[in-house]
Amino acid sequence: MTKWFHVGTIVNTHGIRGEVRVVSKTDFAEERYKIGNLLYVFMDHSSEPIEVKVKSHRVHKSFDLLSFEGYDNINLVEKFKGAALKVPESQLGQLGEGEYYFHEIIGCTVITEEGETIGIVEEILTPGANDVWVVKRKHEKDALIPYIDDVVIRVNPEEKKITIRPMEGLLE
Repeated sequence: MTKWFHVGTIVNTHGIRGEVRVVSKTDFAEERYKIGNLLYVFMDHSSEPIEVKVKSHRVHKSFDLLSFEGYDNINLVEKFKGAALKVPESQLGQLGEGEYYFHEIIGCTVITEEGETIGIVEEILTPGANDVWVVKRKHEKDALIPYIDDVVIRVNPEEKKITIRPMEGLLE
């Protein structure tokens, strides 16, 4: 059985030439949406995914705009609205030391070096220089943890644990 990984959601069409707007949930959009790569469209009302080959990729505002080979007009991609884009596990490459896929980080418990539990990583933001992990805390607002060496001491995806050294003001 194939294990699938969600890389984005098609939220709308863009123009009349078959482009779709995608809200990405992928670690490496430039790599994932490279021309010629295969993606799989999962629609609610269909039991089998539709294999599509990336024809073009560009970024517009906060969206990734994609077009697929053989889908050259809006009428052909209209049905994809709301569909999930996924890739099989076989398309995940090896990462370097200190690099992790989003699915390895999301769901991890974050603790301080003293052993205090902060919460669970719920989402990853990619604003620029470094990723920011959104940590859901009980009865408090979410904590934003920057993925930098000064803060993140240890990441253990197998045990779903992350150890941090909170900087002053980080958990307020």
